[in-house]
Amino acid sequence: MSESSHLSASVEALASTIDHTALKPETNEAAIRKLCEEARQFGFASVCVNPTWVPLCAELLVNSPVKVCTVIGFPLGATLTSVKAFETTEAIAAGATEVDMVINIGWLKDGRDGDVRHDIAAVVSAARAADPDVLVKVIIETALLSEDEKRRASKLTQDAGADFVKTSTGFSSGGATVEDVALMRSVVGESMGVKAAGGIRTAADAQAMIAAGATRLGASAGVQIMRESQGGENANNAGGAY
Repeated sequence: MSESSHLSASVEALASTIDHTALKPETNEAAIRKLCEEARQFGFASVCVNPTWVPLCAELLVNSPVKVCTVIGFPLGATLTSVKAFETTEAIAAGATEVDMVINIGWLKDGRDGDVRHDIAAVVSAARAADPDVLVKVIIETALLSEDEKRRASKLTQDAGADFVKTSTGFSSGGATVEDVALMRSVVGESMGVKAAGGIRTAADAQAMIAAGATRLGASAGVQIMRESQGGENANNAGGAY
């Protein structure tokens, strides 16, 4: 493979890790249509949107490899477990192929690990019943947790049968850090995914998270990240560093 081909493959591989995200409450239809168009253009893994936008995204991305991801119990995680399960079922029926749920953070802090595991498992069970191929990612909101709580939350996520453990909603006091991603990866090993989200705005941020063990990135700055990466490729072809 030529150097140019290798670099193109690297950029393409980076795009395939990105969940192109629009979760702000003021997001409107025009923004969702643009999000889906960009996801097709750059080959992102998914678009991540609030549940109300799932049907439109499913329509816009039909026959596309780009998945439709939505959020469950978002952004606080304090929704009733039964409601999280119902929301999961409804979202998948509307066209979602990935769901990112938020754990009950207060329960975790109270040491109610069995309840946290059950909460996650209820969403996993609802997703599997609706479509066995749907991916379940679990947001533990690392900015609010101690190191012990991050470890426990990651292990509970794994024990409950989810596919990914995820750092953050992007709506709390902080987002993803390299240290948290590495910690989560050390807990779950190589058997499941780790998603870094919150504050990932540059190609350097993205590469740092991947180096720490992330296999998926949640970012509203996906287009900027890709343009920086493509610029790096061009610079390398001109004799610079990628």
